[in-house]
Amino acid sequence: MSTATQPLPVVKDPSINDELMSDDIDTSTAGITVVGVTAGMPTGGIEIVQPRTSRRASKATSAPRTAANPVVHPGDALPSSRRVAYILILGALTALGPFTMDTYLPSMPKLESDFGVSTAVIQLTLTATTIGFGLGQIIVGPWSDKVGRRMPLILATAVHILASVGVAMAPNVEILSVFRLLQGLGAAASGVVAMAMVRDLFSGHRLVTMLSRLALVNGLAPVIAPVLGSQLLLIMPWRGIFWVIATYGAVMLVCLVLWIRETRPKEARIASGQSGVLQRFKVVLSDRVYIGVVIVSAMNFSGLFAYLSSSSFVFQTVYSFSAQQYGALFAANSVGIIIGVQSAARLAKRIGPQWVLAGSTAVMTVAAALIVVLGSSGVGIWGVIIPLWFFICAAGFGFPCVQVLALNGHGAQAGTAASLQGAANFSIAGLLSPLVGLLGVASAAPMGIVMLGCSLVSVCALWFIVRPKTVPPLAR
Repeated sequence: MSTATQPLPVVKDPSINDELMSDDIDTSTAGITVVGVTAGMPTGGIEIVQPRTSRRASKATSAPRTAANPVVHPGDALPSSRRVAYILILGALTALGPFTMDTYLPSMPKLESDFGVSTAVIQLTLTATTIGFGLGQIIVGPWSDKVGRRMPLILATAVHILASVGVAMAPNVEILSVFRLLQGLGAAASGVVAMAMVRDLFSGHRLVTMLSRLALVNGLAPVIAPVLGSQLLLIMPWRGIFWVIATYGAVMLVCLVLWIRETRPKEARIASGQSGVLQRFKVVLSDRVYIGVVIVSAMNFSGLFAYLSSSSFVFQTVYSFSAQQYGALFAANSVGIIIGVQSAARLAKRIGPQWVLAGSTAVMTVAAALIVVLGSSGVGIWGVIIPLWFFICAAGFGFPCVQVLALNGHGAQAGTAASLQGAANFSIAGLLSPLVGLLGVASAAPMGIVMLGCSLVSVCALWFIVRPKTVPPLAR
């Protein structure tokens, strides 16, 4: 018997869920080699799994078939229809967070007048949401490593729905802020667990591709959310926006219960020997590249969040935009994020995600500096809009890169790694966003100053902590 046609040994990979193997994998094709990612190894060990063959196929021939079409990642063993469903649903779940924040941005001036409070106080309601995101991810991420992905995602989404109803019925800004905090806690699971689920199934270059597809679905949220919010304000008060958000969360909960299955089985949860939360935190926090990437990620997100938290006041107050004009501007800027995310996925495969980050952080720094100079010199609206679009587009280039660099080396602690990254993003952004309000919104310059400061810190963290030349290349 030739080497090419010898039967392959059957070795069960603990990182592949039995439920996925039995229900989702198309077993009608014999002789497909499945190469899985071994739980507990930083970049995945290689193990060979031969899927079951159908009885019809086994009766048709007794001769072993030639191994072909290798399946390098566990997720590749899923039928294409199942992969598409996972990406759409998980992407929509990650979009729950942006919808929670962005849909009500056009209504912030209305909240200011309805509650009779200052701009800074209304911005604190957004800060409460981001702090909730940070705290929620710290809790949910490590918990999903311990107990699995699906149940934490279901419970947190249910909390988000109830909190959205609470915001819609809040009688004052204090209670509204409390429920906004709970909204953030509930929505935190969507992003962190969705990324961890994708990392359960893919790594290396394939992870870049899948995260970019997830980001494409997720990227539609910043485009749709403010436009939807501005249009909803034409037919309902601002409270109606949160009833719509609650309905969206309910739809996501139904989809999650019906179609998303567990990607981290019990064997994978205990195989790494890192069952303790502190052990998993120690592993990721001892990685220099991970620490640097988290700082880069947090600063890039904080710069973008400075725009999110202040742009409704800058453009509607300083430049006299209507809520609908602001929504259209926000959508145009968000298209830049989508362009950046999808372009970065291709570039990262060729030159490495760390070098994509080097270019994107440089562009963000230059664009932010132009916003400060042109915004304070009275050049006009185009002097702010054009560099702002390039800043947001460059931020989009960085999003999949920081996710890949943070998760690729920590497959066994994917939930913990994703949670720390997400917590840093939202917590630091929440703390820095009120600075724009404190500096004033008489022009776009204060917004640009915060964005510039964040970009400079990001550049320093990339070159002095991450050190791009020391980052190993991605596996295929």
